[in-house]
Amino acid sequence: MNKKHLLFGFAAVLCVGGVLLTSCDDEKGNSFDDGRNTFKGNYVIPASAGSSDNSTSYLLTAESLDGGEISVYGSGKEFEDEITYWVFYDENYFFGLTYNKGSNGTGGCYFLDADNVPQKKYGYSFQRITSYGKWGENVITVSTGDTKIKDAQGNVAQGFLFNYLNANDGTTSTNTKDILAENYLGNGEKVTMAGFVEANGKLYTSIIPMGMSHYGVNTWPERVLNQDYVAKKQGGSGSGAYTPGQIPSTQIPDSAFIAIYSGDNFDGTPVIARTNKIGFACGRLRSQYYQTIWSDDDGNIYAFSGGYGRTTTDDASTGLKRAKGTLPSGVVRIPKGATDFDGYYCNLETMEGATGHPLFRCWHVGGDYFLLNNYGCSIEQVTELGTSAPANEMVIFKASEKKLIKIQGLPDTSIISSFGDSPYLEGNHFYITVLTTEDGAKPTFYKINPQTGEAVKGLVVEADDVSTVGKVALIK
Repeated sequence: MNKKHLLFGFAAVLCVGGVLLTSCDDEKGNSFDDGRNTFKGNYVIPASAGSSDNSTSYLLTAESLDGGEISVYGSGKEFEDEITYWVFYDENYFFGLTYNKGSNGTGGCYFLDADNVPQKKYGYSFQRITSYGKWGENVITVSTGDTKIKDAQGNVAQGFLFNYLNANDGTTSTNTKDILAENYLGNGEKVTMAGFVEANGKLYTSIIPMGMSHYGVNTWPERVLNQDYVAKKQGGSGSGAYTPGQIPSTQIPDSAFIAIYSGDNFDGTPVIARTNKIGFACGRLRSQYYQTIWSDDDGNIYAFSGGYGRTTTDDASTGLKRAKGTLPSGVVRIPKGATDFDGYYCNLETMEGATGHPLFRCWHVGGDYFLLNNYGCSIEQVTELGTSAPANEMVIFKASEKKLIKIQGLPDTSIISSFGDSPYLEGNHFYITVLTTEDGAKPTFYKINPQTGEAVKGLVVEADDVSTVGKVALIK
């Protein structure tokens, strides 16, 4: 399995501060939909094999995830391009999206033919992506990039680059107007979006402030909170590189923002919900953003954070100062039908059953249960180790009871090297792949009951990486 799932890029899944509340609402419902994904079909398993510099993508099919072994060699459908993300749109179609680093993205819509072999229905070419999801009839992607707007010094304003990939007719559409990512929250900072949740007839997305661009500093100088945050020299590297005159990281690490959109596109003006109980709500690996906001089965929106703002450090080589967060890992909530956070809060590092380690990623796994993927070390060690910090712990969080449920039956955390990109829900359980450091280890599916935490070993896949799985209907 690709070790990228253990890397710590920007991993601030929504961060939370303050003290743990002593009680929670007596919420009803949140039971599992036992009919979830129980239609007749085959499981489609995206996998890859080869080195990180020369990896080949495959699609495998299986009739069960509960046992046996399959291999990419001889039985997998090979793809010329390495697929970065797989999105299972519905029971008939699934999408493969390729990041292509800083270049435009490419992708396709796929189905299973009469012989249950994956085939491409549509091909797509679109603007670069850093986050993605589903909205109505479209798979949507977003990133930020240059607009046609400049300030008096010639600095280009950043805007959102949206792509709508239609599953029904194969069309691709983009923005209908320039939507600035600059001063989006009214604080002068440029932002990006991380993850999408379609619920309650609306679309929710986490808004991540990323400091002030050259355009922002020149246009809203009154929004600079500390002149020491403005770069005086060139520094950083990769996606963290900066030049004089900009603020390369957020000045407000201890707030989280959720934009709530109505309609069916991003042209409208969203409602912005803000909380100061947690920090920005996302995980990140380099320039790719992980979703950490999710809806439960009743339509309540939960936002999680690992408190990544605590890992921010000054740059001694250039003298740049940065705002450092203080809030720990935690979770807050926007109730169904509301447009703002309520009083719900949980400190995920200090509650009963917690190891004290920060959160890396998380997913909804049915009802009001959420799967938390934590680091296996303290926030201080995460700060020191960076991308080498192990993210080898998993635990289940039941939101209505503010309770952690230990998972029993997984390999020991000391030998876990990585988990899959996302769990797959079916009935009242979910599946996720695990890879260990043992010699000859292969990605292995585990079937987990979130209500009890019981994990049972299932299908083994001969490959280097298995990111996820979905079920696709059989051809009649």
